[in-house]
Amino acid sequence: KSGGCLGWLLAIVILALVVGAIVYAVKQKIDHANDNKPSPVPGPPGAIDKKYADALKIAMQFFDIQKSGKLVNNKISWRGDSGLKDGNEANLDLSKGMYDAGDHMKFGFPMAFTATVLSWAILEYGDQMAAVNQLEPAQQSLKWITDFLINAHPKDNVLYIQVGDPDLDHKCWERPENMKEKRPLTQVNITVPGTEVAAETAAAMASASLVFKTSNSAYSSTLLKHAKQLFNFADKYPASYSENIPEVATYYNSTGYGDELLWAASWLYHATGDRSYLDYATGENGKQFASWGSPTWFSWDNKNAGTQVLLSRLSLFGAKGVSGNSGLRNYRSSAEGVMCGLLPKSPSATSSRTDGGLVWISEWNALQHPVASAFLAALYSDYMLTSQTAKITCGDHSFKPSDLRKFAKSQADYVLGKNPLKMSFLVGYGDKYPQYVHHRGASIPADATTGCTDGFKWLDSTEPNPNVAVGGLVGGPFLNETYIDSRNNSMQAEPTTYNSALIVGLISSLVTTSSAVKSFT
Repeated sequence: KSGGCLGWLLAIVILALVVGAIVYAVKQKIDHANDNKPSPVPGPPGAIDKKYADALKIAMQFFDIQKSGKLVNNKISWRGDSGLKDGNEANLDLSKGMYDAGDHMKFGFPMAFTATVLSWAILEYGDQMAAVNQLEPAQQSLKWITDFLINAHPKDNVLYIQVGDPDLDHKCWERPENMKEKRPLTQVNITVPGTEVAAETAAAMASASLVFKTSNSAYSSTLLKHAKQLFNFADKYPASYSENIPEVATYYNSTGYGDELLWAASWLYHATGDRSYLDYATGENGKQFASWGSPTWFSWDNKNAGTQVLLSRLSLFGAKGVSGNSGLRNYRSSAEGVMCGLLPKSPSATSSRTDGGLVWISEWNALQHPVASAFLAALYSDYMLTSQTAKITCGDHSFKPSDLRKFAKSQADYVLGKNPLKMSFLVGYGDKYPQYVHHRGASIPADATTGCTDGFKWLDSTEPNPNVAVGGLVGGPFLNETYIDSRNNSMQAEPTTYNSALIVGLISSLVTTSSAVKSFT
């Protein structure tokens, strides 16, 4: 009797195991099928995420703080007209543009990068900006820069790339409205060429021409004309601007010009549809300069990762006439290599992160790389969703668009206060943010009268800044996640205009969800 019971019990156990195995196998099969099934394509902009909407409105204001020239509809109470005579020595009006950071220099190389990134953000996420009334401010800020760039290019092969003497400028601490020092001009030309800055300016103008194509077609055509001329200049006279003009290397030294040529050619292809620009980027120049298969960090100095993502949209969206282009395949696989390096659970994930999860590459301006990387991740995620691409493969792991978006949000959230310091690095956002930002205009009372050197008392003051540099993205934390809130700590406490373009792009992608535009034209 007991033997019979044991037999039945054993049979039941075996049957349960068999049923469990079948259920598990079916579930695995369903999960696998779901892994290969694309996520739904988002529709028009959906529900607004208030956190990111508020952050975007704040981030956009830093462009107004950085404006030079005769201000129109000035929204910043402590800012006024400045730099009105910039360009006079060459009979040019270079009064517009934006100051680079906490100083009063106009550096053409990073300023052009600011315009390119801001254009890209508008082209990709203009509908999401519009949903929170930020599209028009973005376009106005972009035009403030491109007006300057047009005037800085008076002849086909002449480009003014700098206003001010950085050594002299950095010996002063004063409000821009009170500047009286000489503001010398620096140019590149046939005798002293500078490929990086000419090509980056071409990229800025080509991308901006797409932004204004519908709303201001004449202005768009002007930008495109300048972009083509500057690209030809950059390509015909290849030379590093920081080698030909060594004094610029102290501040914005270039590590090579090949990436800017590919970046500019890619934007010109999008702006014109001229196949010669695509052939330029995907042919021999791509083999020489694109770093295919070797992921790099997107920044003002290195555009390769940005170009890889930008050109991926052509193959992902099945652009006309590009099938079979092996160069495009290399760009897309390289872009996926960049993504694999960012995803924390990827076998090839970078180990260069803080304990709190922030990608951390550089001690100076530490937030540039994680914010730029997160912007690219958000873009690629949206490209995948819209093109119904279910996953990317990183070694023996696969990842969905939602994984890339999760990474992008993690970096944005860190910046906005989800970090061990519980502090926002975006000035003016949240309850706790830097009070001693390294920024002259913010540090000096608007009614103070200072000369070049007597304003240093405001740099050394122990009081918080009297004016808030709203929207400035400071340099960020050290690897050990500490931050020294000191006006003399330019390594961590100085905001830059190009950082603002990157954080605006990233936050715009998170304000809400919508499908990616399949073509910029």
